[in-house]
Amino acid sequence: MTTPIIIKELLRKSIHLLSLVIVLIYVYLGKQTLLNLLILYLALLLLIEHFRLTKGIKIPLFDFLFRDKERAFMGGHVFFALGSLIAIGVYSKEVAITSILFITFGDLAASLVGITLGKTRVKGTNKSLEGSASEFLIDTVIGIIVLKNLPVAFLMALVATLTETYLSGIDDNLSIPVFAGLSAELMLLILAL
Repeated sequence: MTTPIIIKELLRKSIHLLSLVIVLIYVYLGKQTLLNLLILYLALLLLIEHFRLTKGIKIPLFDFLFRDKERAFMGGHVFFALGSLIAIGVYSKEVAITSILFITFGDLAASLVGITLGKTRVKGTNKSLEGSASEFLIDTVIGIIVLKNLPVAFLMALVATLTETYLSGIDDNLSIPVFAGLSAELMLLILAL
């Protein structure tokens, strides 16, 4: 792939760096403050998307976020906010943080490695084996660091990678935190028995 395509993808994925702000707010200001801020942020995004989709208004800071094929649909940043809101509202602190970091770093790894090194297509998808493997590796490392529990980190990373690779009907910014977080909470529940 050419350098401009890689740079555009990096810029497009840069909105996910908001996850670092989300984690810091969660750690230092608490769950309720973060939930309130995320609801406000989501409402603002929905308003912006309304004007973008119904009135054709281009918002300079948001316009670069869209791939050409995505311009007629709700942006991934809305699903990112919604996925973060669900993860924080439903899951334990560590599982929520891990799920949100997966969206940022695992998805970025899959995208960049898939664009630059991806040669082997995963059957039935537009994804590369190399991109999926990089996502799994990054997600596993994040899970181990945050959760300090190898089996749960491994399961979360596996579910996130399979979700990213095979579940194409739902935006991965929503599906990854929901499914990866759910798998972790269920495994933690089983391990506690």
